[in-house]
Amino acid sequence: MSMNILVAGATGRTGLHLVQYLVDQGHKPTALVRASSDTTALPQGVGLRNGDLADLHAGVCDGMEVVIFAAGSGGSTGPEMTKKVDRDGAKRLIDLALESGVKRFVMLSSIGADQSNPTGDIAPYLNAKHEADEHLKDSGMTYSILRPVALTDDGRGEKVILGEAVNKSAKASRADVAHVLAEAATTGRYDGIAQNMQSA
Repeated sequence: MSMNILVAGATGRTGLHLVQYLVDQGHKPTALVRASSDTTALPQGVGLRNGDLADLHAGVCDGMEVVIFAAGSGGSTGPEMTKKVDRDGAKRLIDLALESGVKRFVMLSSIGADQSNPTGDIAPYLNAKHEADEHLKDSGMTYSILRPVALTDDGRGEKVILGEAVNKSAKASRADVAHVLAEAATTGRYDGIAQNMQSA
């Protein structure tokens, strides 16, 4: 059965794989895009909806059954933009999804985001992800949270490893991550689960 799915981060390297999988499966993904977004790489069959994660407007999730957050502020931005997009933008999107009656919310998080007080160079990013993940869990909405290890641009692998068996120093291809996100969004297989992931 075809589903209406809003994807934040659809024009990113992981997001492009994700919307392609959704289209291939017969679903109707809609990309949440800023006015300045380059949408030329999006596959045919992907709709567009205007929305800036730094300033989301009410109703942006209207008509959607599932929302996937696969966006990120990017590695070159500072802590303030990380908070604005990865924390505040994600939390606002969760709240708007709830208001619109969205049935399921899928969050692309990160390995280490289960920590409440992370340390190190990427602590601001992990803290933002942690807060967003916890907000989703507390929302009452059906959720799935995926926490992959370091991402690569490799293609699909033979299989993926999920959960406690994941090696935190391993790698995960964006193609594999996108495939698991699509599965989480459309099958309910990972409902109520926050789990680590790597490519095998």
